[in-house]
Amino acid sequence: MDLSVDIAGLKLANPVMTASGTFGYGPEYAPYLDLTNLGAVVVKGITLEPRTGNPPPRTVETPSGMLNAIGLQNPGAQAFLDEKLPYLKPLGVPVIVNLNASVIEDYGTLAAMMDSAEGVSAIEVNISCPNVKHGGMAFSADPELAAAVTRIVRDNTRKPVIVKLSPNVTSIATLARAVADGGADALSVINTLVGIVIDVERRRPVLTNVTGGLSGPAVRPVAVRCTWEVFRAVKLPIIGMGGITCGRDALEFILAGARAVAVGTQTFVDPSAAQKVIRELGEYCERHGVARVADLVGQAHG
Repeated sequence: MDLSVDIAGLKLANPVMTASGTFGYGPEYAPYLDLTNLGAVVVKGITLEPRTGNPPPRTVETPSGMLNAIGLQNPGAQAFLDEKLPYLKPLGVPVIVNLNASVIEDYGTLAAMMDSAEGVSAIEVNISCPNVKHGGMAFSADPELAAAVTRIVRDNTRKPVIVKLSPNVTSIATLARAVADGGADALSVINTLVGIVIDVERRRPVLTNVTGGLSGPAVRPVAVRCTWEVFRAVKLPIIGMGGITCGRDALEFILAGARAVAVGTQTFVDPSAAQKVIRELGEYCERHGVARVADLVGQAHG
């Protein structure tokens, strides 16, 4: 069977990639799986300048998931290009870089840096970042701001632009249409949901940041619903993510409309989880006589 897929001109040997923030920059997981088997590697999010992240505690386990408030700890864009990217380039696997910023102009600067970097295959734009010029409101909270971020990234790169949508909005379909109009080539669906865990003995939130992003199997039905709605709203390719642990989970997203999927939190439980998902997708296609996994995209819509 043929597991290859195309995401806005980006050729993937299979539809399974890693989710940003859960896979480091590649070497961290090299002892546990063959990175060359992945459809793509999506690296931990980067910002223009280095960030130390939030003070601990910044993760807490929840039923069927976890909350994280890492705070985008990263070495900065230039250090990523100088120190992290050289390891990934020889692998021959598409490398997707997740961009984060607190002002729109920085997204443009980051996009231009990635555009000139050999070995960066595509850009994923995190619009869930707080916009410091608008009182800390996330860019994703306003479709016009989300479109503006998309547009400045689009204007500064020739590489595929993938916008990562937030579920913490009134209508994810409206958000999808806005960033599509802004020039997005593809969409990642979804980012984490906002949650709080309270320590009842201390009577205080567990996380120093108070809120964190909920991920893991608990969010999967929400993520599949969002994928379904976005598939109906726009014609852009979708990368589905949120609680994928096995091939069957990935197939839910594909049947709902995703052309590819990303494995995230499950890699903390099983570092080789992405490899398992690839294998199980192949087994499903063989068992059901499916010649091309791409033929399954959106089939649940009838």
